[in-house]
Amino acid sequence: MKHLYLIRHAKSSWSDDSLRDHERPLNNRGLNQLGPMGKAVRAEGALKGAVYCSNATRAIQTLEGLMPQDSRENVHIAPVIYTFNHEVLLDWLRGREEDSITLIGHNPALEDLAGFLLKHPPENIPTCGFMHISLPIKRWDRLAKNTGRLEQFLTPKDISYKQFNRKRKKIMTAADSPLARHIPEALQHQYQRMRDLEAGVIRGYDDEFLHQYRIAIRRSRAITESVNEISADAEVRKAVKTLKRHARATSHLRDLHVFLGDLEHWLQQPEYGKALASSGAHSYFENLANREHLKLVRRLTSRKYHKDMDHWSNLITSRHFKKITRKLATGDIRNALNKRIERYNSLLRQLNHESPDEAVHTLRKLLKRIRYLAELDKPAFGDMLKELKRYQQRFGDFQDLHVQIDMLQAFRDSISTEPGMLESVAGLNNLIASLGAEKTSVRDEILTFGDLDGHSVL
Repeated sequence: MKHLYLIRHAKSSWSDDSLRDHERPLNNRGLNQLGPMGKAVRAEGALKGAVYCSNATRAIQTLEGLMPQDSRENVHIAPVIYTFNHEVLLDWLRGREEDSITLIGHNPALEDLAGFLLKHPPENIPTCGFMHISLPIKRWDRLAKNTGRLEQFLTPKDISYKQFNRKRKKIMTAADSPLARHIPEALQHQYQRMRDLEAGVIRGYDDEFLHQYRIAIRRSRAITESVNEISADAEVRKAVKTLKRHARATSHLRDLHVFLGDLEHWLQQPEYGKALASSGAHSYFENLANREHLKLVRRLTSRKYHKDMDHWSNLITSRHFKKITRKLATGDIRNALNKRIERYNSLLRQLNHESPDEAVHTLRKLLKRIRYLAELDKPAFGDMLKELKRYQQRFGDFQDLHVQIDMLQAFRDSISTEPGMLESVAGLNNLIASLGAEKTSVRDEILTFGDLDGHSVL
C-alpha cells in the first residue's frame, strides 16, 4: 500500500507585475491559511513520510508555514514539482521508492493528477487544499488510472473558522426592527449556521468552530426560552429543553479549550511554568479535551441528535410557531423582563463576600436570560442592553476563574501522592492562590454593581 498526499500552495499574490510566476509570494490570506492547515495535515500523517516541495517561492513559503524548522529531515525542494502538467508528476512518481509521499505543488497538475488516480475526484483543489490518496500497489511504477482511493480531502474553510466565515451571508434586519417581528427567520438562520458548523466541530482542528456553534445553539435556546416565557406553549417548552441538553453537552469541552489557551500563557510564567511542565499538566488536560471531543463527536453524529435537529427545524418553520411569535408585543416582553429584573435585584442585594460561588453563578445565568429577553426588542431596551453586556462580562470572568481553579485543584490532587511531585504541587498551589485572588477581586467588583434600576448594592 502506498500513500500520496497532495497539498496545493496557499493563496499567492499577484500585486507585483514585475515578478515572474516562479517568484510570486503568498499574500496575507495565504499566510493566514497555513496555521490551521498545518495542524490538520500533521494530524493526518502527511508530514511523516517523504515531502517533496516545488521550488517556487509560494510553495516554499507554504512548506515553511506547515512544518516546524526542526522537523524537516525528510523534506526535499524538488524543481520537478514546479509543473502544471500532471503527466510530469506521474512519470516522476513512477520512479520513487518511498511508501508515503507528500507533494506541495500547483494546479492544474495536482488537480489533474487526482483526476487520473481517482474515479470520483473532488471538482477542484483550492489554494492550500489537502488530499490523501491511498493506492493498493507495492511499487510506484504500477500507478494506473482510477486505482486510488480518496481517504481525506480538506480545504481551508473545512478546518479554519476564519476561512469558513469569510463570505458567509449575514442575516439582514433593520437596526430599529424588534426581533419579535422576525424570530422565525432569525432562528432559521441560527439553525442553518449550527448545521454548517457541525463538520468543523467534528473535525476539531479549530476550537473556534465549537465556540461559534455554542453561540448559535445557546442563542437559539435563549430566544426560544424567551418566547416560551411569554407564550407558555408546550411545543416551545419542549424544544427549549432539547436545545438546553445539547448546549450543555458542549460546555466541558469549551471550558477545556479556554483552559488550554490560558495554560500556554502560564507555562511562560517563571513562577508557574516549571511546575506545570514537570507535572505533565499540558498532556493531562489535552488528553481530557481529546476524550471530551470524541464524546461530542458521538453525540453530533448520532441518530438522536439529527432527529432532534429535524424536529427543531420543523417547529421554527411551522405556521404554529409563526402565529405565536406574531403575537409578541413590547408590553409582553416588558412584563416578563420586570419579573426577571425584580428577582435579579433581590438576589444581588443578598450577595456578599461570604456567599458561595453558586450564588454568583445563579445571578450570571439570570442576567444572561434578562439580556436575551431584552434583545427581543432592542429599540425599546437598547440602553439597558449596554449595561447588561458590561455586567455579564464580569460575571463570565468569575465563572471562568471558578472553573479553572476547580480543574487545577483536581489535577493537583491527582498527582499529590506521586513521588517527586512536591515542587510541582507547590507551584500549582501558587497558581491556584493567584487565580483565587483574582476571583476575589472580580467578586468585589460585582458587589459594587447597582441594581438594574441603578441603585447601589453596598
